[in-house]
Amino acid sequence: MLSKRFDRIFLVSGLIVQVLTYWLAPSQPMALVSGLLGIVSVILCSQGNIWTFLFGFGQILTYSYLCYLERFYAGLAMNAFYFLSQIYGIFAWRKLRTDDGVIISPRSLPMKQFVPLCTLVLLLAIGVGWLLGRNTNDSQPYMDAITTVVSILAQVMMVMAIRQQWWLWLFVDILFVIMWIVAGNWSMVMQYGFWCVNCIYGMLRWRNLAAK
Repeated sequence: MLSKRFDRIFLVSGLIVQVLTYWLAPSQPMALVSGLLGIVSVILCSQGNIWTFLFGFGQILTYSYLCYLERFYAGLAMNAFYFLSQIYGIFAWRKLRTDDGVIISPRSLPMKQFVPLCTLVLLLAIGVGWLLGRNTNDSQPYMDAITTVVSILAQVMMVMAIRQQWWLWLFVDILFVIMWIVAGNWSMVMQYGFWCVNCIYGMLRWRNLAAK
């Protein structure tokens, strides 16, 4: 079982790595702010802590600005959805709180529902990528579409406190790493690289929470 001491060390490590990356490979200052807010938000989510939504609001606003600069239009639409889902998530998680009033109790989705749902979402994402490629000047239409559509499903599962969300986030975060490498923004590359590690952390954490 992961200890509270490990939780604190993991959080501090993520913040330090984000700052070092920005120092070694400077980019948009907003990328550093977004990265720091994002690190705190996803780690709190991994811990099942309802305060994740507070930092999530800040990360959404700053990341939206970066998507605008890079012409990631599907990403902008995704963040509008994120903003609304954060509001819903606060109320949804309040109903799932444990006795301490902060930590939630996660649920699970049967594989016979999870696999067909993922297949349908991937097909939808390919269609969105085709539309973006034909009708916009999106710099990476298919990558933008796949990360956006799959992220929306993962976000829905997150606000519903479903454990399988972490597999989707891991898939999406790997794609985001590639996308931001192409864009040349190393602060975002490091943010999503750390988020990949956080997905493993989240899987372990939510398994422990479910066991309780």
